[in-house]
Amino acid sequence: MKFLVQKFFLYCLAAIGALVINFFLPRLLPGDPASMIFARFQGRLDPAVIGDLKATFGLVDKPLFEQFLTYLSSLMHGDFGLSIAYFPAKVTDVIAQGLLWTVFLTGVTVLLSFSLGTILGAFAAWNRRSVLDRYLPPLLTLLGSFPYFWLAMAMVFVFAFTLGWMPLGHGYDQALEPQWSWTFVISVLQHSFLPALSILLATVGGWMLGMRNAMISVLGSDYIALAKAKGLSPHRILWHYAVRNAILPNLTGFGMALGFILSGSLLTEIIFSYPGQGYLLVQAVRNQDYPLMQGLFLCITFSVLVANWMVDIVTYYLDPKTREAS
Repeated sequence: MKFLVQKFFLYCLAAIGALVINFFLPRLLPGDPASMIFARFQGRLDPAVIGDLKATFGLVDKPLFEQFLTYLSSLMHGDFGLSIAYFPAKVTDVIAQGLLWTVFLTGVTVLLSFSLGTILGAFAAWNRRSVLDRYLPPLLTLLGSFPYFWLAMAMVFVFAFTLGWMPLGHGYDQALEPQWSWTFVISVLQHSFLPALSILLATVGGWMLGMRNAMISVLGSDYIALAKAKGLSPHRILWHYAVRNAILPNLTGFGMALGFILSGSLLTEIIFSYPGQGYLLVQAVRNQDYPLMQGLFLCITFSVLVANWMVDIVTYYLDPKTREAS
């Protein structure tokens, strides 16, 4: 339990550091959100309102420490401010719009890629020199060597633009209204198929190779030889002894990947015009939307910390060495 407590405090320190950076970084950059909005109206706004705009974005003439406390108080109440690019919409509302799409596309794809790659890697190592072990790792490594956005563009050109089998982009058919109906669900699945497939093909090879290499090392251990000498079934040796120990390195990487789900797949979402977090982040950078960038930064940072904390808990209960060391 000492191990988990230490990790928890380390993640708390990291969270505090992220909050400090998130507060001070925009204030070190030139300009401010109020001046940017005022400039967009090209003289159509009364200069007297710029003070009200600054107050709206929390840019008040107070000591930085007091501003920081106000900032923390706003975050505790779920107030991330107003978005510039989508003004006067709240940052939380803008993020919520893209969050569901990103979790659906990237979340499901990462889970599927990790599960499929881990299982294939385990069977490839267990059945050395089989057809699965000889041909699949090189093929998936070749696909993974291509940038995933290149795979996405190739799929758009072949399956959407040339053959017309799949839609060109967006999250669903623009002629439909978002609602819980079979027509809308089928449209969402059709529009997400190519983006998900491009991410899957680009990542599953890495999970497979990582699991295969870890399994080969574990299968040469003394406790595997002892389990075979005791006459345990191959199924029990594979899943209860080999996979359980070999999966630990992959599980750590999965924690990082799981945390970065909320950042979306930037270039893939841009290529397919998919309305996820990655697309929002690019739009925020283009429009110098500091409040939205801050909200997305915190969302991504805390998701990474929480995901790694969950992985540490799973590792603690799967790895006896970790429990003994604590």
